[in-house]
Amino acid sequence: MSKKSENKGKVAATTPQGRAPRSGTQSIERVIDVLRVIASRGRRGMRAGEVVATSGLAEATCFRMLHRLEREGMVDRDAHTKKYFLGPLLHEFGLLARPRYRLAELCDAPLHRLADFTQDTVYLSERSGLEAVCANRALGDFPIKSLSLDIGIRRPLGVGSGGLAILCSLPPAEARAIVEANAHRYEKFATFTADFLYGAIAEGRARGYCFLDSAVTPGTASMGVAFPPHNPVAAISIAAISGRLLPERREVIAQQMHREVRKIVAAMEAVAPSGEAS
Repeated sequence: MSKKSENKGKVAATTPQGRAPRSGTQSIERVIDVLRVIASRGRRGMRAGEVVATSGLAEATCFRMLHRLEREGMVDRDAHTKKYFLGPLLHEFGLLARPRYRLAELCDAPLHRLADFTQDTVYLSERSGLEAVCANRALGDFPIKSLSLDIGIRRPLGVGSGGLAILCSLPPAEARAIVEANAHRYEKFATFTADFLYGAIAEGRARGYCFLDSAVTPGTASMGVAFPPHNPVAAISIAAISGRLLPERREVIAQQMHREVRKIVAAMEAVAPSGEAS
């Protein structure tokens, strides 16, 4: 192998999220990676040093990108905390990006019905590549709430019951490829490894819903169901203190979740072109 080929391989191995850069698009990919990193903190923001450490970019490169993105309005830097947030230009773009159907809106009533039924916290997670994004949530009346996710928070697929449920519904080869691609990102979550997720996926497929207990937050359990069944784009999940999701109650809740999922899929099919939501 030539010296040039060896160097190219080294660059590909250290590209954020494990992707090999495509000719002519590396700068665009780096910008998207930086925006994804900042978005992963939701409304909490992220300091420049954290962006550098998480993105894997060289410090000077990352600082130049952040400065330019701030000038363009794609990120915003708080003068007091020095943290970066997604900027106003992205909000303006989002106003124009109108999907064929708005999943968060379609799921709002089902989420609230489940919150009323369980008295616990219900989330909607949408798939975005190798990640799941919290798109909506509903709060039940039980006084001790599990609020592990804010709307807009992104996590690698498999971290949390929503993303895990999506993996459970994907073809085995695709699910394994996603776990392998995210392997380096799971290290930030104490109990998550590829082997742990393979076991959880197998259990979820056999059970008909996925279940996690104290995997992300100690003392908190969650369960999830993805939809549509054969082409999962999202999942609903319920989170509560561990003692509220014991086996017998989980089965009752799972039945209700599947009922609501069937209603969501029917609503998706009603507003999407023929065959798109199946």
